[in-house]
Amino acid sequence: MRFGILVFPGTWSDTDCYYAVKDVLNQEAGYVWHQDTNLENYDCVIVPGGFSYGDYLRPGAMARFSPVMDSLYKFADSGRLVIGICNGFQILCEAGLLPGALLRNQHLQYRCEWSNLRTERTDTPFSLRCQPGQLLRVPVSHGEGNYFADEATLAMLEEEGGVLFRYSDDAGDATEESNPNGAAHNIAGIINQAGNVLGMMPHPERSCEAILGSTDGNLIFQSIIDSCGAR
Repeated sequence: MRFGILVFPGTWSDTDCYYAVKDVLNQEAGYVWHQDTNLENYDCVIVPGGFSYGDYLRPGAMARFSPVMDSLYKFADSGRLVIGICNGFQILCEAGLLPGALLRNQHLQYRCEWSNLRTERTDTPFSLRCQPGQLLRVPVSHGEGNYFADEATLAMLEEEGGVLFRYSDDAGDATEESNPNGAAHNIAGIINQAGNVLGMMPHPERSCEAILGSTDGNLIFQSIIDSCGAR
């Protein structure tokens, strides 16, 4: 399959994502500059982490108006897969492709550390390779990853299975201590109602080789590959 990796001014996880899917998982990949508008050659689009437009105003607020975003709306509407990582998650929320918003970390500190993600569903294109309740060891690196939504939206996410990954401790419990940013309901990643758009704060591309400390991120990318291959 072929991944398209969006690049905005200030993006810096694009090369990490490219390496993970191209060199580790042996898939085709290409960079898509934010002023480009053609996504037709891709099966999945990655919106990577970084500081798009320097995070001026707030993270993702300016990237949401880049020319490529109109094409991304159409891409998602067609049922093809989109994964937003860290700043990519922020962009997807700003663009309305996912509900809620990412606020400053509750402790007002930038956190770069390992986190445990409890897999809440295994029937999505992003989690087919996971086991129910499986813990994925994936690092976070952000200052504004505190997921917020109103109570009605949170209830909808919980009732409809919109929460895909949840911060947890080593025993799989979603505790306050295991939450690196204060996110509501320990939410680390959510999917849209159609199930083809994922936003997550942790960085799976940074956990794709044993030398990095974990290969659990490959389960997410490999799930995407399997899902596209089955279409």
